[in-house]
Amino acid sequence: MQRNSDLALANRLADAAGEAIRPLFRGEWSQERKPDQSFVTEADHAAEAAMRSILESERSDDGIIGEEYGTRNEGAARQWVLDPIDGTTSFIAGRPIFGTLIALVQDGWPVLGVIDQPIARERWVGQIGEGTTFNGKPARAAPCKDLSDAVLGTTSPHQFSGGDVDAFMGVAKAVAERKIIYGGDCYNYGLVASGHVDVVIEAGLKLYDFAALVPVVEGAGGVMSDWQGNPLDAGSDGRVIALGDAARLDDVLEAMGGSSAHDHGH
Repeated sequence: MQRNSDLALANRLADAAGEAIRPLFRGEWSQERKPDQSFVTEADHAAEAAMRSILESERSDDGIIGEEYGTRNEGAARQWVLDPIDGTTSFIAGRPIFGTLIALVQDGWPVLGVIDQPIARERWVGQIGEGTTFNGKPARAAPCKDLSDAVLGTTSPHQFSGGDVDAFMGVAKAVAERKIIYGGDCYNYGLVASGHVDVVIEAGLKLYDFAALVPVVEGAGGVMSDWQGNPLDAGSDGRVIALGDAARLDDVLEAMGGSSAHDHGH
């Protein structure tokens, strides 16, 4: 059955990426700056190349959208979306809270996702219609009765600009300030799926940053949306909300200042 083989393949891709990354972590590697001023390392390149070679030999009809090596078979209904190291800054800094992201997107919708932390050997796997697993055991997001009890995560306050700053700060004020965590990139979304973090809010994400997160968070009983509360797909604008408890979505949107008032568009 295709679903099971997709799942097995996604796990093999994550294994291959981890094999490429582990020897380089806190070791000797080269880095360069990309045109957008973000950093890319030898480990990013090695991990994506390892995953792509498996896909190219075993899923030649499927598309690939990768952060480092671009798009292949752009028109294919099934697209494997790869971010070899989500959180390159954490990797560079020797912090094992980056992750490899692998998603299968069908007709623009994420249907399978993997968040893999290869140093701690922690892996979240989510598939639409199935429960999320963490290292093979069921993962469950936590209920959150009130935003004032919530743990809020974001990678960096510097990723917000203009009115987005006010929207984020609105939620930051609604939670207890000692319960805000910074850094973590995709790792925070795994922590939502496992019930440790309640809310993650980010802006400026690309499809390869968020596609894998959706099946993981939602398969654990949480919800992901854009800043208007709409489901995420390939056309989303990169502003995302992840919640362990879907019942808090209206509270978050309200705290953000009803950002639906500003039509951000796609």
